[in-house]
Amino acid sequence: MSRRNRGRRDPDGDPVTQPPKAPRRPHEIVYHGHVRVDPYYWLKDRDDPEVIAYLEAENAYTQAMLAHTEELQEKLFAEIKARIKETDQSVPYKLDDYFYYTRFEEGRQYPIHCRKRESLDHPEEVMVDANELAAGLDYFSLVSLQVSFNQDVAAYCVDTVGRRIYTIYFKDLGSGELLADVIPEVTGNLAWANDDTTLFYSKHDPVTLRSHRIYRHVLGTDPAADVLVYEEEDEAFRTYVFRTKSKRYLVIGARQTLSTEYRFLDAADPTGTFTVIEPRRRAHEYAVDHYGDHFYVRTNDGAKNYRMMRAPVASPGRASWEEMIPLRDDVLFEGFELFRDHYVVCERRDGLVQLRVLRWDGGGEHELDFGEPAYMAAFGINPDFDTEVLRFGYASLTTPPSTYDYNLRTREKTLLKREEVLGGFDPADYRTERLHARADDGVEVPISLVYRRDLVRRDGASPLLLTGYGAYGFSRDASFSSARLSLLGRGFVFAIAHVRGGEELGRGWYEDGRLLRKKNTFTDFIACAEHLVAEKYADPKRVYAQGGSAGGLLVGAVVNMRPDLFHGVLAAVPFVDVVTTMLDVTIPLTTFEYDEWGDPRVRELYEYILSYSPYDNVVARDYPHMLVTTGLHDSQVQFWEPAKWVAKLRATKTDRNRLLLKTHLEAGHHGPSGRYEVYREVALQFAFLLDLAGLADAAPAPSRRLT
Repeated sequence: MSRRNRGRRDPDGDPVTQPPKAPRRPHEIVYHGHVRVDPYYWLKDRDDPEVIAYLEAENAYTQAMLAHTEELQEKLFAEIKARIKETDQSVPYKLDDYFYYTRFEEGRQYPIHCRKRESLDHPEEVMVDANELAAGLDYFSLVSLQVSFNQDVAAYCVDTVGRRIYTIYFKDLGSGELLADVIPEVTGNLAWANDDTTLFYSKHDPVTLRSHRIYRHVLGTDPAADVLVYEEEDEAFRTYVFRTKSKRYLVIGARQTLSTEYRFLDAADPTGTFTVIEPRRRAHEYAVDHYGDHFYVRTNDGAKNYRMMRAPVASPGRASWEEMIPLRDDVLFEGFELFRDHYVVCERRDGLVQLRVLRWDGGGEHELDFGEPAYMAAFGINPDFDTEVLRFGYASLTTPPSTYDYNLRTREKTLLKREEVLGGFDPADYRTERLHARADDGVEVPISLVYRRDLVRRDGASPLLLTGYGAYGFSRDASFSSARLSLLGRGFVFAIAHVRGGEELGRGWYEDGRLLRKKNTFTDFIACAEHLVAEKYADPKRVYAQGGSAGGLLVGAVVNMRPDLFHGVLAAVPFVDVVTTMLDVTIPLTTFEYDEWGDPRVRELYEYILSYSPYDNVVARDYPHMLVTTGLHDSQVQFWEPAKWVAKLRATKTDRNRLLLKTHLEAGHHGPSGRYEVYREVALQFAFLLDLAGLADAAPAPSRRLT
């Protein structure tokens, strides 16, 4: 028995020395006259004891194969946790009469939601202590805590399984008592009307989990009698509800990959009839907020990278829209925040976020200067119109998450809070860079990277972790991770490939990475890996890939295309069985995502998806070392996709490299729910990488400030 397996036993007491082998039970899937045989189709049933037994066997094997890293895992977990300020508090924001914030207490896993009336010097009111609600539970998630119009009642949503099926609870904030009203099986999306007793919320189809209905509940009434206000019948759309920043209107949105539609109602008249702002039409996306006598609209109507319009509330349709910010081909207009004298727009230029300040009276405009080559910036919580202060968040690969207030008139920037990294972190120890790799078609693909200045020499000897996403137009910005310091401090280079399919370089960047151009996402990632090796940022024998969800599809496709490039792969909840999933309309997200991946009922799209689907393209060849993770209750990427992928890889591949599957049997898409438990997963992944890179015994370099 090898050292790594010593002492590990399966439930029957036998040493775990061999990987589990899932039984092959051929299942034919015939479409467009093409026959696919799926030997692991049977793994789909989470209620089948044989399926659970197989997942448990894989977990035991993973534990056995990583037993020799357990000491390292504990060391890494302790390192990561030691950097976290356990007793901590968010920056309070003011909403009407109260300051709201969350805080953490040492040794406790979940946030405590609090407020103070009128002044931060006044006594604290604890609205909800999530630690008390989570006691004794394997999984707990609290979302969407919202107070009623007069701030007397809090509504919040709880999921204790991990499948994002929530229950709404109500708490009287005066008495501290829970109300009798309990609304089960909801999405976690809700909005209060202005009468202080009416709540709108969305529910999903119990099979597909598509959010398709909006209901109205009145406190003190039976939820079973709640009124259905809106039903979205188009299976490609989902629906949700929110209240405008002004609190004047309730808005029901319907969204699909390429189209949106909104309808509004006076929030003081919750039993009234919703009015459509602009009817949906194919490929028209817009978003709305309200101020004064107008709705303000971000739209791609005649503007691929979006523009800003305004529409009178009395006549909000497209015919009445007035342009405020025109299309600019080199700038992606991402959103806006409205204030009394100013409005601020969030734009993306050259792949980086810019915040631009404008005056309603047409006075001078300006941009905020962030001063780093790669970073992320975003609007914070800004509930008040009658202010000249913008709150925004900022971080970079070397700057911890920071909260600022920015005076729109004086241009004074005030740092309110920067996440404290304990243990002597000094950003001067690290270097961040922005590079570009040339893809096969000549396109320049941005790369953001960071490393320790004193450990990386650009001599082709450093291990590299390359991560990417590339889907849904989601831009993967250069953000900070205190946990990542455990890799950087042992000599790793960390890089983000800003591949097509995201929106870093505008809407065209997204369009070039979806449907029949999806493979650009994968070849971009490969080009980034090759470039980093060629430029000697990476040891060619120690390049590692990381991706989760749609990023898991990315790394799954890449290891089929170029397994020789990577020594190891981390694939978290990977979307890898693309054809089978997109043919099954009962699976959550399928119909909603036809315009992202393609509808395989169309032969051309079927054949294209089939040509890259990671599960369908596993062949007899050598593959990198792989650690794959999933959650039994995942509602986004079903657990059987990674389970089937691992089973097929194990039966097909020709190497003896590690292939490990870990299933969280009490969690969903995002893994464990506790504040600290999530870092055990990170420690496991880092130990896997460090062990492969020959750095299992390496100690992290101390901050030079302390030496």
